[in-house]
Amino acid sequence: MSISSALNASVMGLNVNSTRLATIADNISNSATFGYKRSDVDFSSMVINQRRSVYSAGGVNATAYKDISGQGALIGTGNSTDISIGGRGMIPVTDQFGALETSTQRALQFLPTGSFSADENGFLRTLSGLHLLGWPAGTDGAIANVSRDSGAGLVPVNISVSQFSASPTNLINLGVNLPAESTLPNANGDPFTLPVEYYDNLGRAQNLTYTFTPVISVAGPTNEWAVSVADGAGDPNVAIADFNVIFNDNEADGGSIASVTPGAGMSYDAATGHVTFDVAKGPINTFIGRVGDNAGLTQLSAPFSPYNVNKDGAPIGDLQSVEIDEQGFLEAVYDTGFRRVLYQIPVADVPNLNGLQALNNQAYAVSQASGDVYFWDAGSGPVGSLVGYALMESTTDVATELTNLIETQRAYSSNAKIVQTVDEMLQETTNLKR
Repeated sequence: MSISSALNASVMGLNVNSTRLATIADNISNSATFGYKRSDVDFSSMVINQRRSVYSAGGVNATAYKDISGQGALIGTGNSTDISIGGRGMIPVTDQFGALETSTQRALQFLPTGSFSADENGFLRTLSGLHLLGWPAGTDGAIANVSRDSGAGLVPVNISVSQFSASPTNLINLGVNLPAESTLPNANGDPFTLPVEYYDNLGRAQNLTYTFTPVISVAGPTNEWAVSVADGAGDPNVAIADFNVIFNDNEADGGSIASVTPGAGMSYDAATGHVTFDVAKGPINTFIGRVGDNAGLTQLSAPFSPYNVNKDGAPIGDLQSVEIDEQGFLEAVYDTGFRRVLYQIPVADVPNLNGLQALNNQAYAVSQASGDVYFWDAGSGPVGSLVGYALMESTTDVATELTNLIETQRAYSSNAKIVQTVDEMLQETTNLKR
């Protein structure tokens, strides 16, 4: 009987609206939960093959899903390790057991946003115990070649091993003008000295002393200088390196380097403008300039002027904070002002974000419906940039949910009314036998 199909369809209507009511309750209860993605229900009709002049109600079916691709608003915080994504993508994390497991055993999960802080072992994790994952950087801050279609190269981010750090000096840049008058035949030949601080392998400050001595000839200006270098970490009175520099005095490129003659045990690279020699800590480069270039050492009719002398490296420093930039590089900031890249946090993406499996604590996992994961550099491809000092708000709009609540309540009441009507009609049918 079609009246029975009406009863079945109405019961199904009660069930699907109960499901929708559950999603609304979930959404409203998580309206203040950072990173929460709202749930919704998709209704679809069910049709039973009809016969002429006889109609049977098929009813309705409900499919619940999470709108994981939806983006919540970002709000600023005072914590540098509050991380969000400004666009598509997820942050890779693992559970509380994954920090001590191998990459093959580790559970790979994803968060749209997370407030991370260091635990007693230095691991960055959320209060719910989810550990941040990233690609570790080498001592030079570079990231090695890593697998982007799996989490094999990801490791839990730990900042305790970087509590103290020093970076030895590898390059000194000399921007110095040498006075042209000092190479004239009647010049006094006095040398000029330039002490430059550098940092050794233990973060200690040492000094190199560059001595510039003009080469003088009675035949005329030589435009030549003899340069020697002494290392304060050893015997400061003994030169560890020496080289000669001849400067141009023509109209086209006067004052620039014409040639460099390195001494024993050192070398000059014309392509980079570096002279390389050994100090107590090991090899060190000094940029003196390329042939014909005005950067580095020059010889002009001006006083001895060290106008641009700088170096890389940093002394021993105590970790002050960690910060993350838009490209996902997590840097340690030390009290000396030195910054060091520790990890790169990639952004995970799957073909169907809404197909991810929802877990507790706003986390998600790959499923058959989502497709395989791929890890992008933040801000490249289809994914957004990483944003520090920010958390993503819930995608729940309370006003919309309350409107949906009214609609669901009316729909539930209407289906209940049909059940009541069918009951009354069946009662009338039963009364026919009296």
